Amino acid sequence: MPTLDDILEQIGEFDFFQKQALFVLCLLSAAFVPIYVGIFFLGFTPEHRCFSPGVAELSQRCGWSLEEQLNHTVPNWGGHGTSFSSRRRRERGNYRSAVPLGPCQDGWVYDSLGTSLVTEFNLVCEDAWKLDLFQSCVNAGFFIGSMSIGYIADRFGRKLCLLVTVLINAVSGVLMAFAPSYTWTVIFRLIQGLVSKGGWLTGYVLIAEFVGSNYRRSVGIIYQLAFTLGLLVLTAVAYALPHWRWLQLAVTLPSFFFLLYYWCLPESPRWLIARKQNEKAMEVIKRIAKGNKKKLPLSFQNLNSEEEDGEKLKPSFLDLVRTPQIRKHTFILMYSWFTSSVLYQGLIMHMGIAAGNMYLDFLYSALFEFPAAFILMLTLDRIGRRYPWAAANMMTGVACLVTALVPVTLYWLKMSAACLGRMGITMCYEIICVVNPELYPTFLRNLGVLVCSSMCDLGGIITPFLVYRLAELWHELPLVVFAVIILIDGGLVLLLPEMKGKALPETIEDAENLHR
Repeated sequence: MPTLDDILEQIGEFDFFQKQALFVLCLLSAAFVPIYVGIFFLGFTPEHRCFSPGVAELSQRCGWSLEEQLNHTVPNWGGHGTSFSSRRRRERGNYRSAVPLGPCQDGWVYDSLGTSLVTEFNLVCEDAWKLDLFQSCVNAGFFIGSMSIGYIADRFGRKLCLLVTVLINAVSGVLMAFAPSYTWTVIFRLIQGLVSKGGWLTGYVLIAEFVGSNYRRSVGIIYQLAFTLGLLVLTAVAYALPHWRWLQLAVTLPSFFFLLYYWCLPESPRWLIARKQNEKAMEVIKRIAKGNKKKLPLSFQNLNSEEEDGEKLKPSFLDLVRTPQIRKHTFILMYSWFTSSVLYQGLIMHMGIAAGNMYLDFLYSALFEFPAAFILMLTLDRIGRRYPWAAANMMTGVACLVTALVPVTLYWLKMSAACLGRMGITMCYEIICVVNPELYPTFLRNLGVLVCSSMCDLGGIITPFLVYRLAELWHELPLVVFAVIILIDGGLVLLLPEMKGKALPETIEDAENLHR
């Protein structure tokens, strides 16, 4: 009997229906950006000072701007941390070494035209850790939700899981925009973290299961390219709406339109076949054929019905480690996800230590992701997955070492290496998103992707501590650590099977035989 890939060759592996599905799911990919990196704008920390009644009265008489007030205010700064931006502190020196400091008694004044979580809830000095907690809760939500939602998607279907996560994410996002306190803001953000990443990865798995094996690489890269476009859109929206509540509302409300997926998208035919729901799978196949304006050949009208009475395969966490090849795939992929996350976020944080204009910094970092996508589109189907992946890891590791060891006097070389590292780790991220679903059988695919990618969230939780604590010892030490862990990953990925041109595994036996 023909497989689904055989049927797709007849009705279109990547025709109008699949392109339409890819377009609507790319909107979901772009909408995930504000949750993943939105803290960059929602939690920006402007220059600030502790309010001093004497300085305020004098500034009113003299007509001082806040910049001039900052220049005339030294005592009465908060105790923990600093009230100057890092750039101002470098320019003027750290006054904490000469001036005894005490708690801020009369509130804070911020040099900002907009608002953020920091300015509204005064998350500075002794309360600065609350901003770190806010982002850690998002990543903790990603970590927990990845495994639970992966199980739900494999147990109850991709489409149902996608719709439920979209609804919960949209409602909690709107509630966060009206949250009355910091505590409620963290709670609603945690809920968004629990469902949003799982929904994003479920959308990725769904589109990969709609297309033929020859197009999985292309749709995977395009899906991630939509994320990069979302970075650019977020930058523009954040610039137009500098107040965090309006920004949160603006990036959340469009999510309600994704509920239209109920009518726009069918269930994954591969999942239906794996669940022995052959009649429903055939209905989806006929819908795809109709959308592509193709006729399904008579010989392909019926799927294999001999297995309909067989036992339905149910996903289990033990399936990820029970057999030797899948166990090897799982451990390598978990380490690769962890490494990619630490370097992707860590390189941005390290460059941001000496940040200037936050909108331009964010825009430039996003632009470096486009060359990575185009390089992969030219190489993955010609060379394969493993060697470009290993090469990207090696390039990133070498770039980190060059950036760390080159003196500041050769600034052009230092920045060129940093840009290559940014592009290299983006390539690693995009390749692992392509390879991860290819290595697991259909009934286990969503769970495998989400469990392995949960290590990405664990990396996101520890990265701020890794960057900022090591930088206190030596500014370039985080880059050396990044180089070591990424070079190890470059060797490990060569142990994975090459998936270029291979059909997706349907059973555990198929997955075990991929290396042959």
